[in-house]
Amino acid sequence: MRPERDGMGEHREAEAAPAPIDRLLAASVARRFYLENQSKVDIAREFDISRFKVARLLDAAVAHDIVRIDITVPAEIDAPLARALAERFGLRHCVVVDLTRSEGGPPAPADQHQVGRWLGTAAGQLLSEITQEGDVLGLDGSRPVEALSEAVGRLPSCQVVQLTGVHGPDLADDAAVTAVRRTAAAGGGRAFPLHTPFVLPDAPTAALLRSQPATAETLNQFDRVTKAVVGIEAWDATLARVYDALTEQERESCRVFGACAEVAGHLFDSVGQVIPTRLNARVISMNVAQLRAVPELIGVSGGLRSAEALLAVLKSGLLTGVVTDATTARRLLWSGGPDDMPRTQTAHVAETVT
Repeated sequence: MRPERDGMGEHREAEAAPAPIDRLLAASVARRFYLENQSKVDIAREFDISRFKVARLLDAAVAHDIVRIDITVPAEIDAPLARALAERFGLRHCVVVDLTRSEGGPPAPADQHQVGRWLGTAAGQLLSEITQEGDVLGLDGSRPVEALSEAVGRLPSCQVVQLTGVHGPDLADDAAVTAVRRTAAAGGGRAFPLHTPFVLPDAPTAALLRSQPATAETLNQFDRVTKAVVGIEAWDATLARVYDALTEQERESCRVFGACAEVAGHLFDSVGQVIPTRLNARVISMNVAQLRAVPELIGVSGGLRSAEALLAVLKSGLLTGVVTDATTARRLLWSGGPDDMPRTQTAHVAETVT
């Protein structure tokens, strides 16, 4: 090996180049470890090498591109950002999902459904962590709830209540109904679904449906809810679920009053004030006073225009927790904070989503 001189005139040997590896042996070891789930001890015994050499071969297999690690989930938890958001807005629970495919900007409109699914998955994991035996859980009919019910782990014994009526034509097996049943099954408790439309054509029809025994039984559970998850949507024709239920005159009136967010059929302006509309008498939903009385209310919101809507609802003081994406979280931190956060608590920040 060619000697070199250092700055003091002393000779030293040049650094050795990495030793060549036995690519076939490295590939064989990697196959047994990664695909066949064999232990390093068993692999060492099979090839009559030390387990330390097995470890070196596994490292070399990655370094030499024999093994390629591909993480197929395009999202991860940003715990520092979640802690900053929880501290800024006085939240008890906060989960921020970093959607790596949307790095550098918000997701494209075509990705909005998938954004909702990842946020719902994160909300389901959070609910699994914070639910206690005897809780009464409330789920609205927002887009992330279906993913939430699929992701929620085994729960302590609890009941699950549907907080809003059904959006689609299938009153028996709508996604919201299925989500309530699935989540209740995870806790071995009773499900209280709502087999009614979310928005009715007029107030008398809504009042009639509320008086039906099965519907009334679920509505009577609203005051018992201890933890709930609700979606937060920006107020416009493509996102808000009650937009089409209003007349153009009513929509214009909402615009004049500064509507920018919707929660369970209720509209909020940019400073967190509820905007009264005739729609309140026509929806089957938990009312604002009942939402405010829930001890743990988790808002889920992300994607296009979500920051403005989520900030408005944070200012209302309804929420004790938030599940959102990293882009929205950064915009909230850059924005002016709420003047009053009456629900400030010690924060719980999710570190992982499995």
